[in-house]
Amino acid sequence: MKQRAEPDAGVLYVVGTPIGHLGDLSPRAKALLLTVDTIACEDTRHSGLLLSTIGSTARRCSFHQHNTRSRIPQLLAELAQGLSVAVISDAGLPGISDPGEALVAAARSAGHAVICIPGPCAATTALVSSGLPSDRFCFEGFLPTKSKERRERLAALATETRTTVLYEAPHRLLQLLEELAGPCGGERRLQVARELTKRHEEQVGPTISAALQHFRRHPPQGECTLVLGGAAPQEQPERDATAWRQELEALIRAGMSANAAAKHLASRSGRSKRELYALLHHTAEAADWPEPNGT
Repeated sequence: MKQRAEPDAGVLYVVGTPIGHLGDLSPRAKALLLTVDTIACEDTRHSGLLLSTIGSTARRCSFHQHNTRSRIPQLLAELAQGLSVAVISDAGLPGISDPGEALVAAARSAGHAVICIPGPCAATTALVSSGLPSDRFCFEGFLPTKSKERRERLAALATETRTTVLYEAPHRLLQLLEELAGPCGGERRLQVARELTKRHEEQVGPTISAALQHFRRHPPQGECTLVLGGAAPQEQPERDATAWRQELEALIRAGMSANAAAKHLASRSGRSKRELYALLHHTAEAADWPEPNGT
């Protein structure tokens, strides 16, 4: 299959770089970084090691959270001039918990093409190796530092039924684990991955309590990715007759027949179609309605 030539004029390339193992840099990413006009780096010194190793001589500029306001217009101007620009982060895919997101949004708004050169990502690497459900998951990244926002986010995690991926710096890991143990409980499933793809890669679990015990004995080093298991779904409280009657009437007003509405609700209420249909013809109070399944 014939591929388009890269880099193309006036295109922003979002390039995935290794999160530890240099062998994970794809041939396509390497070729792009060797031929692109400008490379915007989260840290020019850090990325300079990788770029020098592969022999890239492209112009480099810093692009981080402290200079996005001034740097984005400069990079957009280069794109408008027909230059090709690549953005890379210190590790992984730009745009995941770094300022690459803002640059991509600005480039799209200005009408420039944006192409992602896929590569490693700590979030998905930790997720698929955690042993926790990966069919439905959400990404939180770094939690807010402001106390009110942080408490609200932690409270939400206590009832989140999907697997959640978080990032944390090593010097704050114990604090985060202690904060998670409160609302989520110490037995909530958790895997902490650190030094992913590197020589000293480590995965610690299988619960919040176990991770706490481990890292109290062995202070963590290197960026950490936490994969938090989902909370058990909460059972819905039993609804009374009035609530079911109101829902039946709403379905009928929407165009469903009385018989079909009763059958529809019977499939998820634990009530028989006959009981539900009877509600339409008799005023019933919750106290007079029998328990589901006649109990």
